[in-house]
Amino acid sequence: MGSRPRFIDDLSSAASDAPGPQSTELLTHDDDALLDAYSRTVIGALERVQQAVAFIAVEHRLPGAAAAHGRGARGGTGSGFLFTPDGYLLTNSHVVHGATHIQVTLADGAKFDADLVGDDPGSDLAVLRIGSPEPLPHVELGESSKLRVGQIAIAVGNPLGLQQTVTTGVVSALGRSLRSNSGRMIYDVIQTDAALNPGNSGGPLINSAGQVIGVNTAIIPGAQAICFATAIDTAKWVIMQIFAHGRVRRAYIGVAGTTTPLSRRVQRYFGLSTQSGVHVMEIVKGSPAALGGLRTDDTIVAIDAQPVQDVDGLQRTLDASRIDKPVSVTVLRGAQRVELTVTPVEQAG
Repeated sequence: MGSRPRFIDDLSSAASDAPGPQSTELLTHDDDALLDAYSRTVIGALERVQQAVAFIAVEHRLPGAAAAHGRGARGGTGSGFLFTPDGYLLTNSHVVHGATHIQVTLADGAKFDADLVGDDPGSDLAVLRIGSPEPLPHVELGESSKLRVGQIAIAVGNPLGLQQTVTTGVVSALGRSLRSNSGRMIYDVIQTDAALNPGNSGGPLINSAGQVIGVNTAIIPGAQAICFATAIDTAKWVIMQIFAHGRVRRAYIGVAGTTTPLSRRVQRYFGLSTQSGVHVMEIVKGSPAALGGLRTDDTIVAIDAQPVQDVDGLQRTLDASRIDKPVSVTVLRGAQRVELTVTPVEQAG
């Protein structure tokens, strides 16, 4: 039989039967065991990815500058990680966008010139390729759709090219939207309190099993370590688009939103098959959504009768096949279910 919890009265009676130092020693050993278990989890997860995390250095040619490397060039750095054994890396768009030269340094110190395969500022993701005669260590991609708020999140980066940095925390929120420095909206963002160090942009956010669940993308200065990562399910979709087309084509309707749960009562009342939808927080003036009659505080639950249960699902549904074609958008507005017609356009940039 398992031992029952010991409350204050139990401890008081036990104290009269056992020497104080032994009780203190027992509690200390228990605390150490708990700490060791957590430490082993983090160390084990890190060991699965650390050889695949890379340092990225870029050069941006200044207007009218000389052609030689380092002359008239502005440099920048970031992190990235290998996701295939044949040299494909994932990093942030803002790390490599517009770069004229990209160099990747792996964990073992090997340096490679990298080619930009594709760049998607809309998700702040980019795919690079390096050439190597031997298979390279690479990460395992997880599933961000299975994430739960409160689970362990570990941010890994290589900000200086000398050694890796690791910070730990928990998943604080899911399905966030984040406006990048360029003004673009990044959807399906993971919020975590795993602090991001400068230069860690593009590094992996991993779970306790060492699987990549996101790509570290941003930190809000002065916001007490509120950090963000692009969800890996979004990254997988972006990777396939880049492999197929060299870029990402998206249908654009002009809304910003966040994933919101739907109560069972609402699901039953409206006959919905999904447990969540996309709560509209902002509508761009003059956008297809505005012209089609969408309003802030609407909740999008379907596109062309295809259920939409989160921001990532909305983004995937609005693919290139729906550009310039009228689509039916199902929204919940107060106590009503409203059908609207919106004609998406191709997202600029």
